[in-house]
Amino acid sequence: MTIAEQFHASGTALLQRTPDLDGGDPESKRAEIAAYLVAVSDRYESLFQTLASDQAFYEKAIPLRHPLIFYYGHTATFFVNKLVLAKLLPERIDPRLESIFAVGVDEMSWDDLDETHYDWPSVAEVKAYRDKVRAAVLQLIDTLSLQLPITWSSDWWPIIMGIEHELIHLETSTVLIRQHRLDYLQPRPDWAPSTGHGAAPHNELVTVSEGTVQLGKRKEAMQYGWDNEYGSRTVAVEEFKASRYLVSNGEFLEFVEAGGYRADALWDEEGLQWRQFAQATHPTFWIPGSGWRLRLMTEEVEMRWDWPAEVNYHEAKAFCNWKAEHSGEPIRLPTEDEWYRLYDVAGVGEIQAHAPAAANLQLDHGASPCPVNRFAHGEFFDVVGNVWQWTETPMYPFDGFEVHPLYDDFTTPTFDNQHNLIKGGSWVSCGNETRRSARYAFRRHFFQHAGFRYVSSHAEAKEPNAYYESDRQMSEYAEFHYGDTWFHVANFPAAMARLCIEAMGDKPARTALDLGCASGRGTFELARHFGHVTGVDFSARFVGQGVEMAEQGVLRYTLTEEGDLVSYRTATLQQHGLDVTTDRVAFFQGDACNLKPKFTGYDLIMAVNLIDRLYNPGQFLEQVHQRLNVGGLLVVASPYTWLEEHTPKELWIGGYKKDGESYTTLDGLRDILGEHFVQIGEPRKLPFVIRETQHKFQHSLSEVTVWERTR
Repeated sequence: MTIAEQFHASGTALLQRTPDLDGGDPESKRAEIAAYLVAVSDRYESLFQTLASDQAFYEKAIPLRHPLIFYYGHTATFFVNKLVLAKLLPERIDPRLESIFAVGVDEMSWDDLDETHYDWPSVAEVKAYRDKVRAAVLQLIDTLSLQLPITWSSDWWPIIMGIEHELIHLETSTVLIRQHRLDYLQPRPDWAPSTGHGAAPHNELVTVSEGTVQLGKRKEAMQYGWDNEYGSRTVAVEEFKASRYLVSNGEFLEFVEAGGYRADALWDEEGLQWRQFAQATHPTFWIPGSGWRLRLMTEEVEMRWDWPAEVNYHEAKAFCNWKAEHSGEPIRLPTEDEWYRLYDVAGVGEIQAHAPAAANLQLDHGASPCPVNRFAHGEFFDVVGNVWQWTETPMYPFDGFEVHPLYDDFTTPTFDNQHNLIKGGSWVSCGNETRRSARYAFRRHFFQHAGFRYVSSHAEAKEPNAYYESDRQMSEYAEFHYGDTWFHVANFPAAMARLCIEAMGDKPARTALDLGCASGRGTFELARHFGHVTGVDFSARFVGQGVEMAEQGVLRYTLTEEGDLVSYRTATLQQHGLDVTTDRVAFFQGDACNLKPKFTGYDLIMAVNLIDRLYNPGQFLEQVHQRLNVGGLLVVASPYTWLEEHTPKELWIGGYKKDGESYTTLDGLRDILGEHFVQIGEPRKLPFVIRETQHKFQHSLSEVTVWERTR
């Protein structure tokens, strides 16, 4: 029976594929995208029906992740955040829930997982919220002007982004459910595992000829892509040999029984630390007993020896070291370049729109892995699909990489040589995840539906070059905060911090909030005086620079000299005498107009060059007193550069005619803050200089006002 015959005999319906975004009839494309949203949303909802009770939503599956209630709400909040940022939704749908469900990158060191900070809503409340968001997006799809093709800069891009983002969380949530307690789960027919298993096949090495591979794609490509897929890389790959099959549970058993988890020499330093911390003696989804069993998503079954072994990078690498030692072959994990060469040689193609995939992808063949010898791709099996495949390559940017302005932190936090690329997709990978161009990376100790195949090659698996921050805006701000001073103008964040400390006098100096902290210099400077300082910025990339300084004490970046010519800079906290402050600072991503409740009780709030960049500055100013202790100071600095690209004109708090007279931002500040604050002293103008190139600088004045909360 063919794959198609097997599929249709099962009665399974195909989950809609990621749409082509090029030409054709705009109204047909509009209908296709609406159907895609509904199909993905319905599939996501069905996944959470595998939870047997409301309590299952609130108990964490593993300590390093949020409870599942977060992920149930997060994908809807993501839609709202991106559509508000793109000015396609006029206002938030539920600011309270959108504060709770905003940040989903919870493996990063700066994310907050302290449950005391979360008052989780009920499951019914989140379901109602999801329904409202879905209706709002469908209304937008129905009314938004559509011109084809849909490109990176199109108004329709964040709509596709939101759908593809939910598919990512569809996959990662299945992993969490698989790690959850079984008594919290209930099997469902639409999430039934694959059938069929037997003895593990004998694996062998097959030669892959040398050749050139082309990585990366152009923005004119007619399918959705994440930022890391764009750019270009052309590389010649030497001949190598690759295992015909993914490593099966049966093959991995040899490593377990040979004492691989006890042989320290097989593990690198990072892997050994993980193994000792986790006290791992076998793959995490194996269940020991009188006979090995296997944990699937919602049930335990007898061991499937011919299914792929699912392990993290450290386990895969230790296996390769053991295999090399016992075979005499130079066995290791493949590089990303080698995986692409294997893909091309095997003749793998993209999955079709109206036929089941010729691989265990897109939920076409059940909600689990399947035997490693089921799907042939040329001389190999499972070049794509079944489980993701670990590589030796850390995530890195292609030449020409740039972030998307609506999602500046999708990939950049992973440019740290701690996230390795996984390739090929798994049984639950859908949409963009199934494509050749897809590039996803995880921390090496994390578990996904991931396994591996090994290669034999004398070629060195080279890591990409160390990453220097090269995004122009990020580099300019790194220099603005930690670099040289120009034209005898003092460092602006440091000068602002000094002004705030002087204004405090002998007032209590327990805690301070640096709101709009950007790269974090002001946060560190305030920590010279305050017991603890919190830096908050809307941009996760700016927060990342502050975190990097706090954790490593060093920031590397490039500076534009002229044209394509750059210089390389390294800044340290020590050179500024700030290395002693790191234990008194913390950085968070946040929206100044919709802060989490925990950001309160401060003796000082410093809001520098912030108000004229907010989408609703009046709302921020009307509520900021709630974050400040009575008697505490609010210090506002701004050049009052009002632009409609940041703030709708009707929400400007000054800089226009009112009742025929000029109404300044200072007038607006006095009117809004007057109910809870008294102005201290007269406004001051503080200069700052931002370097763009060696021959071009911005010289500006920021007006500083100090306000004491009186009630």
